[in-house]
Amino acid sequence: MLILHYTGMTSAEAALDRLCDPAAKVSAHYAIEEDGRVWRLVPEEARAWHAGVSFWRGERDVNGLSIGIELVNPGHEFGYRPFPEPQMTALEGLTRAILARHPIPARNVLGHSDVAPARKLDPGELFDWQRLARAGIGLWPDDLPQADTIAETGDDIAGVQIALARFGYEAVVTGVLDDATRCAVSAFQRHFRPDLVDGTPDAGTRRRLAALLAGTDRKQVG
Repeated sequence: MLILHYTGMTSAEAALDRLCDPAAKVSAHYAIEEDGRVWRLVPEEARAWHAGVSFWRGERDVNGLSIGIELVNPGHEFGYRPFPEPQMTALEGLTRAILARHPIPARNVLGHSDVAPARKLDPGELFDWQRLARAGIGLWPDDLPQADTIAETGDDIAGVQIALARFGYEAVVTGVLDDATRCAVSAFQRHFRPDLVDGTPDAGTRRRLAALLAGTDRKQVG
């Protein structure tokens, strides 16, 4: 997996100090400053402690199965803002190189919020996932099914929970729009429908989920 984060701190210096402090017990493989500077903090072949308690596609040891990249950004707590062009350009170059070295499926290019939806918001709704997908990094639901073809995700909450679990999120089929399901839906929206992040699996959200499932299913068959 490739997991993208924001630092969520007031400055790059503060973030780097924390990422390099053994007492903090947190680390990432790379950090990228807003001006495009890239720091390698942990070798790719070594475990970094960036994901915490997390889950994706049946795996809970996300730290042991992923490369983590921290993007310098104050985050929702300290003045969340868009990710500037030099930072995004540097990220594209770095991620292309990582994907050339490691067989990471597109559906495993994720945000921290995807693997820990109850705890994390990063890199958040201002991150340009669509741009990365156009560059061949990760997924984006470009070919959306029409409204009358979204039955695959179901109009009921159980159907949505099944679809979220099929895609990779930790979702228990209860048939109830509980807190855990709202968190998973919000994480999905933050990644794939950033114009509306409210935890409600409306038709637009379900269309995107159906499109992504259909695309990954075609790739698996092929």
